[in-house]
Amino acid sequence: PVPLSKLTDSFLDGTSSVYLEELQRAWEADPDSVDESWDNFFRNFIGQAATSPGISGQTIQESMRLLLLVRAYQVNGHMKAKLDPLGLEEREIPDDLDPALYGFTEADLDREFFLGVWRMAGFLSENRPVQTLRSILTRLEQAYCGSIGFEYMHIAERDKCNWLRDKIETPTPMQYNRQRREVILDRLIWSTQFENFLATKWTTAKRFGLEGGETLIPGMKEMFDRAADLGVESIVIGMPHRGRLNVLGNVVRKPLRQIFSEFSGGTRPVDEVGLYTGTGDVKYHLGTSYDRPTRGGKRIHLSLVANPSHLEAVDPVVVGKTRAKQYYSNDEDRTKNMAVLIHGDGSFAGQGVVYETLHLSALPNYTTGGTIHIVVNNQVAFTTDPRAGRSSQYCTDVAKALDAPIFHVNGDDVEAVVHACELAAEWRQTFHSDVVVDLVCYRRFGHNEIDEPSFTQPKMYKIIRNHPSALQIYRNKLLESGQVTDDDIGNISQKVSTILNEEFLASKDYVPKRRDWLSAYWTGFKSPEQISRVRNTGVKPEILKNVGKAITTLPDNFKPHRAVKKVYEQRAQMIETGEGLDWAMGEALAFATLLVEGNHVRLSGQDVERGTFSHRHSVIHDQETGEQYCPLDHVIINQNEEMFTVSNSSLSEFGVLGFELGYSMENPNSLVMWEAQFGDFANGAQVIFDQFISSGEAKWLRQTGLVVLLPHGYDGQGPEHSSARLERYLQMSDDNPFVIPEMDTTLRKQIQECNWQVVNVTTPANYFHVLRRQIHREFRKPLIVMSPKNLLRHKDCKSNLSEFDDVQGHPGFDKQGTRFKRLIKDQNMHSDLEEGIRRLVLCSGKVYYELDDERKKNNATGVAICRVEQLCPFPYDLIQRELKRYPNAEIVWCQEEPMNMGAYNYIAPRLATAMTALGRGTFDDIRYIGRAPSASTATGFYSVHVKEQTELVQKAIQPEPIKTNTTI
Repeated sequence: PVPLSKLTDSFLDGTSSVYLEELQRAWEADPDSVDESWDNFFRNFIGQAATSPGISGQTIQESMRLLLLVRAYQVNGHMKAKLDPLGLEEREIPDDLDPALYGFTEADLDREFFLGVWRMAGFLSENRPVQTLRSILTRLEQAYCGSIGFEYMHIAERDKCNWLRDKIETPTPMQYNRQRREVILDRLIWSTQFENFLATKWTTAKRFGLEGGETLIPGMKEMFDRAADLGVESIVIGMPHRGRLNVLGNVVRKPLRQIFSEFSGGTRPVDEVGLYTGTGDVKYHLGTSYDRPTRGGKRIHLSLVANPSHLEAVDPVVVGKTRAKQYYSNDEDRTKNMAVLIHGDGSFAGQGVVYETLHLSALPNYTTGGTIHIVVNNQVAFTTDPRAGRSSQYCTDVAKALDAPIFHVNGDDVEAVVHACELAAEWRQTFHSDVVVDLVCYRRFGHNEIDEPSFTQPKMYKIIRNHPSALQIYRNKLLESGQVTDDDIGNISQKVSTILNEEFLASKDYVPKRRDWLSAYWTGFKSPEQISRVRNTGVKPEILKNVGKAITTLPDNFKPHRAVKKVYEQRAQMIETGEGLDWAMGEALAFATLLVEGNHVRLSGQDVERGTFSHRHSVIHDQETGEQYCPLDHVIINQNEEMFTVSNSSLSEFGVLGFELGYSMENPNSLVMWEAQFGDFANGAQVIFDQFISSGEAKWLRQTGLVVLLPHGYDGQGPEHSSARLERYLQMSDDNPFVIPEMDTTLRKQIQECNWQVVNVTTPANYFHVLRRQIHREFRKPLIVMSPKNLLRHKDCKSNLSEFDDVQGHPGFDKQGTRFKRLIKDQNMHSDLEEGIRRLVLCSGKVYYELDDERKKNNATGVAICRVEQLCPFPYDLIQRELKRYPNAEIVWCQEEPMNMGAYNYIAPRLATAMTALGRGTFDDIRYIGRAPSASTATGFYSVHVKEQTELVQKAIQPEPIKTNTTI
């Protein structure tokens, strides 16, 4: 017989003919050794002459064109896919999907062609048989232009594209068996009836229902089942309000009676000792976490993170929490813990934080091994049409920047939705990178149930009114297939209905359980109503010496930069002599001592490894090899390399601060810090401060010990490098300015009852203690630090090692031990009663050192200067101690910031409350010295700055009494 490769000499290229000969030999030896389609092919062709009508002279030219046609489907097939359930979307079908463009005519449809390219998968792989052009086109249409539109050809890596081609370009279309179909049906009925039930029981309530997108629920459940089969044990979910209650009830399995109870007005938990219920939040913002079984018999932990109405703001929080879970569960290959983010179409395209979060996905200290994104695409954002909401064709185009595959799927085809969701889970577990499922659906009602959508989308809503639900469509499909009967469907429906009604009855007596929110790591932590004793933060001198040596020693053969070498030599000297410890050393000791005690320490932000002001140098670079060394990674023997993490972040505030917040919420035994480049830039993350850090505990009962370092201080660097906007953080604090709380140390709950702490610390030792205090207490509170700039190298801003230890008699040791000082009294050895002092100047931050210099210069011994180190909550007890000490002094508040900024407006009413209680005058007796009110934070002229600064310092120390408020 004629060997196949000789049938026509124009038959493709050399490699294919060789390949065919090998295949033919294999078939002759054993017909079962080749694919059955090849077996048929050889049976038909062997022995037939070259004139056979089979492969009728396929030219190389035609082969090339055929390859281009297949590629056109791979690249642009999604443009022809049937994605819109309402059929409203008018899309032009690209020319390159037309066979005529490639010179094929009607006459070619039944000719047979061979397609085969070396190292390709799917239709183009070499082991696919010869097929007619008609069957090739039919299968291309099924694969790329059905209910799923695949976008993946923007991905640069061949193995990823081949993997997807193998999944998409299967020889026959994917089919679910009867058993799977019943599970999918059951899940779709639950999803649909849950919304119907809420709609009938609470007709006028806002619930942001899922009607029109009900297939999300079976999709998510199948995705989680598949993920669990592939090794995922825990999933952190972030989502907006649409469909949230359905996800809570049906996916996360929050007890339905609890959801219904919240609908009926929701009772606050009652009669429990020490129960802090906070101020609460609307039901479609709340989070929860549960364990649930999967279809494959595994268990999976699901947690849905609470979030505000600010769409997409929760994205980085979820990713940060997931990264923390990976750290605590030693999930080094990041396959056991996964993040799933659900988005809206308008917000995914419109909100910048989406891009900031996507861009954390592959950074070594921020990656979580891939996030699955599901866009619930209603094709309208509240009242805005897509053409007014984005410039790109799809709302998901932003994800292409990341080489993420995107699966657009018609939300009315539940099996396609399930398939796309399963594929996403497989991609994530295989390639450990982001993937997007764009669920194209619709919103049966308005933005919420009481909104009228026809005002703005009349055409769309006319179609929606008559459009069958996804359940009706699936039901008809199954009935037609004969796999399921009407009775089967009725039984499932009846079962769901019975359970919903039982749970509804039970909800009437439902009493919320004590905080079902704290994860295992948080047991034993105190709520704001339970007294927590203050603990010491001093450390044994020998531990300080030992860790001090460890973090100032570099490897012998390491060649640091000359200046950095000198810094480390000076630090070693500080430990050796026990004197002159500077800011960076105080911080490094805080980190090191916390590590020795077994805590995780993580610091992130822009340029934090070196430090914006070149002071930290926590990662040192060998000047010859470029190799890096981090001394704090070597504090204990065999230290886990992530136990201390210091990481330069991407140039993002919102995304990175959100990430660190999420990270800090997972486990209380960690010091998690975010440092702004300058405090002035923190407002790029304002949503995280307003919606999460300042109010998260009150709204959602979630504690966090996150530390935010905001460089602040007036050095003449102009309006964007002077102010961290201290006034904003103080204005957001929730302590009452007119009521002095219980200040007795054994009964004090002042910090616990406040929403956060704001400090402006002026000594390295006090900074050391305030960081350690974050961990050495039985509750967690955010800490906002106005961190210094010029104090980093200031000759007087030094502490001795004795201020860090816990030795009795050493400076800083009082009745309780060594602690953070909320107020630092005057350093001139004043007694408990100093009647001769004429003025008490209260201030905060680095202006103290300037005031002190001026006082020395003028020998103004009649002036006492106290530093308020903790501004919020206000240290009433210590302020009153100082007021008693100086009974005849006039009271001055001095600050560098303009009058409408800085701490003045926060301090004045509280200081007045403290004075009134002692009969020391009223608000009118407080004198202000500082800059005049201003729109801009600071002057841009250095000479003006110097003049203002000199003047305000002189005024505060002047010999004459200060009669009125003095603005400069």
